[in-house]
Amino acid sequence: MPEVLPHEARTRLSENGRIVIPASIRNSLGLEPGEEVILIIDDGELRVTTSRKRAERAQRLVRRHVAKGVSLATELIADRRKEAASE
Repeated sequence: MPEVLPHEARTRLSENGRIVIPASIRNSLGLEPGEEVILIIDDGELRVTTSRKRAERAQRLVRRHVAKGVSLATELIADRRKEAASE
């Protein structure tokens, strides 16, 4: 049997197509009972994520392109106020 990596676990697909995410993996991902998960097929592999994790990833990606100390929300509000004042 192949070696199981630290953040890897083995499980079996049930007859009705269900899988159980082992507790060690749920804990590593911070998954809570009843939480919705998103299944993604990526290059022939199944990935499991959550809306929360996707939002965190998007925020990290945006932060790379925003100067330190800049608040996009503050800038957006200021822009909207200028637009409203000019109407």
